[in-house]
Amino acid sequence: MKYILQKLGFYLIAFWAALTVNFFLPRLLPGNPVDIMLAKLAQRGPVTPEAREAVELLLGTNTEAPLIVQYWQYLGKLFTLDLGTSVAFFPASVTDIIAQTLPWTIGLIGVATVISFVLGVTLGMLAGWKRGSWLDNLIPVTTMLQSVPYFWLALILLFVLGGMWDLFPLNGGYNVYETSPGWNLEFIGSVIYYGTLPALTIVISSVGGWMLGMRNMMVSTLSDDYILTAEAKGLRPKRIMTTYAARNAVLPSVAGFAISLGFVVAGSIVTEAVFSYPGIGSALLNAVGSNDYSLMQGLFLVITLSVLGANLLVDLLYSFIDPRTRARS
Repeated sequence: MKYILQKLGFYLIAFWAALTVNFFLPRLLPGNPVDIMLAKLAQRGPVTPEAREAVELLLGTNTEAPLIVQYWQYLGKLFTLDLGTSVAFFPASVTDIIAQTLPWTIGLIGVATVISFVLGVTLGMLAGWKRGSWLDNLIPVTTMLQSVPYFWLALILLFVLGGMWDLFPLNGGYNVYETSPGWNLEFIGSVIYYGTLPALTIVISSVGGWMLGMRNMMVSTLSDDYILTAEAKGLRPKRIMTTYAARNAVLPSVAGFAISLGFVVAGSIVTEAVFSYPGIGSALLNAVGSNDYSLMQGLFLVITLSVLGANLLVDLLYSFIDPRTRARS
């Protein structure tokens, strides 16, 4: 319990610090959303001070107030889940935009990250167990693919598989002409079909790192004394590989996996930009381009919660996987 309370206290402080940065960061950008909205209104006629005040109330911003006042207003609205109105997607609220885009990002990036982790750790375990095999010799190829810039690899696969061979669609999240969103097989099949190429790109670009890390840890673990003891007892090789070697070798990968899950939301920007995917990354790009304070703050809040939540989860999970962490605390 002491270990858990220490971790909860640390993450609460980190969450408050992230909220503070989340408030000040958009305001360091030139311009403000009120001026952008007023510029649109000015095309229809002169803008009065009353109109400016009405726009500020509508967007939930008071740009004339001191920053400290705006900060306390921001915290107060945050705890009531009032994230304001989006300028980029006006008149939709920030909460609605997040609710619409977040499932797309989690469904694509999250599932692809899990597949990449499971596949990489499994292949890395086998490569470390059978050093010098063809699978072990395959690791330099996978790490080379990881070193290629993601957007470049995505464009190559998009050109070859989507353009030349016409195996996958070039953009979008589903077929907007033949299906409509809903829990039906036709729509789900369309989502899987449209998400296959982006997910394949993520898996190819990241599986090499998991393989290399797990392989190296397996090689290091296999030289420990307790592995020799297990072999001397006559245990089956499969049991030694999975129960004794892989169980300890996977610990660093588990920590890295939790961090990767935390950055699922933040790491979706390039993917969704290349494939025109309707997720959090696309919404964030629109928010930055429109100086949409409310939407940027809402999206950064989701990213912050995902990163901190994933790290807290792995800290608690790690304490059960490796009891030595509790003893050191």
